[in-house]
Amino acid sequence: MTDWDQLYVEGETPWNKGLPSPPMKQWVTHNKPSGNALVPGCGLGHDLLMLVKHEVDALGLDISETAVARARETHPAIADRFVLGDLFATPADWKGSFDYVFEHTCLCALPPEWRGKYEQAVHTLLKPGGLLVGVWYMEPDMEPGESGPPFGISVPELDHLFGAPRWQPVEDYIPTTAFDGRMGRERLRVLRKTA
Repeated sequence: MTDWDQLYVEGETPWNKGLPSPPMKQWVTHNKPSGNALVPGCGLGHDLLMLVKHEVDALGLDISETAVARARETHPAIADRFVLGDLFATPADWKGSFDYVFEHTCLCALPPEWRGKYEQAVHTLLKPGGLLVGVWYMEPDMEPGESGPPFGISVPELDHLFGAPRWQPVEDYIPTTAFDGRMGRERLRVLRKTA
């Protein structure tokens, strides 16, 4: 099992690019979401800060104490929006309380056998009709013999994981913007909680 806190302590965080996800930022700028949102696996808070700047009432959740502490130090004006916790053990009053969940690098960090748990957690947190806005990592680079994380997800796997009757696709496309080395290897898919 990956020790995420130790990776932050050691500075071994290649997923941290110092900026929000370009496809996520583009989607938020174009769609102007309003309401409250959760960013699971928020890390140092770049996506969260971008959402708050777009007037989304967002919270970031991360299992790494070091990541949360650094995010609070780096973004003192929104320090109270960074929550230390486990996506699979969220507070009871969070159930059905979010208009949005913004996904970027959380699912691909989890072992593939946990994907059903992830789907259940996100479904539980969203309000009826709430949206899961995801930048899904489809084709991560792997060294010979390396198995992840990150763990890419194929389109058929994404279809199966977030299928009817619980989810309805709202948007689905390959973004035209990305971090260096990720162009054409991510997919932005928005899913509505339907059941």
